[in-house]
Amino acid sequence: MKKLICLILCLSSLAVYSQTFKLKDYQQDFDYFWQSINDNYCYFSKKGIDWKSLRATYQSEIDTVTSRNAFIGILEKVLNELHDHHSSLNTNTPFSRRLVPTGADLWAEYVGDLPIITEVRRNFAPDKLGIKAGMQVVMVNDVKVEDAIRPFLAHTITAESKSYALRLLLAGDHRTPRKLTVKTDKGLEDFYPDQQGMMLENISYPAMVEGADLQGIGYLKINNFLYDNALIAKFDSVLNTLLQKKALIIDLRETPSGGNTSVARAILGRFITKDHFYQKHEYYAEEKETGIKRSWIEIVSPRGQTYTKPLVVLADHWTGSIAEGITIAFDGMKRATVVGTQLARLNGAVESFNMPNTKIRFNIATERLYHVNGTPREFYQPTVKVDMTKQQPGKDLILTTALQFLQQKIK
Repeated sequence: MKKLICLILCLSSLAVYSQTFKLKDYQQDFDYFWQSINDNYCYFSKKGIDWKSLRATYQSEIDTVTSRNAFIGILEKVLNELHDHHSSLNTNTPFSRRLVPTGADLWAEYVGDLPIITEVRRNFAPDKLGIKAGMQVVMVNDVKVEDAIRPFLAHTITAESKSYALRLLLAGDHRTPRKLTVKTDKGLEDFYPDQQGMMLENISYPAMVEGADLQGIGYLKINNFLYDNALIAKFDSVLNTLLQKKALIIDLRETPSGGNTSVARAILGRFITKDHFYQKHEYYAEEKETGIKRSWIEIVSPRGQTYTKPLVVLADHWTGSIAEGITIAFDGMKRATVVGTQLARLNGAVESFNMPNTKIRFNIATERLYHVNGTPREFYQPTVKVDMTKQQPGKDLILTTALQFLQQKIK
């Protein structure tokens, strides 16, 4: 039956891709796209975007569309106006940028006027090549950064929108190998992260959940499967082998793609002995329509055998979406100490919308999310923040910091 369902879905998908659309189909879909974002996206006020004024800017491009790929390219430019890595299309072309953080191996931000790498994804190509946090990016594929970011830069130019464009630039597309010119201690150096192939399109993991003993402390690494309910049984199985450890580390540094709250609550429930509030929501569309704010706080309940000993959660810029929710929940319940860097800062909870003609789906944030203390999730900072400029080649500074913290705690 599963094979039959897959075949039907694949044939349906091929039918949509091979279908010839008329200009009015693209125009109608763009109207739906623009209006859905206008009515439901919940972070306009924070970003200072004049959404209504942008419609005319892109309408003229839509009115000349002749292909699905060209239509996708315009939609991607429109989404860049939100400068929000949690807003995306569920399709792409070879020229689309890789998704950040899922398909990115570098995190960068503008520090003052300088484009600076602030974190490198462990065990990916830039890490192995020797690119480090603190280095300045000078050129990408022989184009100066200030020129290369322009195709991804929103009309609302802020430090945030420039940093967003910088990360898209560094992530690359699905067909063009990257050449990064970076300022190092030795001067300008060129790096080629895709020289061995376009590996970011083919990320794989040895298991959903990995476990180990590190100096008598349990280590449990959750990989990028928080969207799959099958992870729950895998998590339980590994955790059960570590229940006798005097302390535990949960590593969420390779969970960029989001997931569902069932998996999140299943994980959290193994570490508490009573019900806890763990996350606050605000639903924007109802507030916009009625003027009345709708908000609520979610509860997580105990589940199975509880681990009650000291606990540390590792997080970084590849701790994204639902993993950010798990992280702030552990912190809000005062059940764990969070060690690492700033998280992915993905805005809110997303909802998926489906265009009526091309059937292209897109995701936008429709609910604002908060730590139980009222801090917006995207502004959360780890309790123990690690300076990644001090990372040494072949070492794991965040993990080392966590082990040192727990060794002191369990003396």
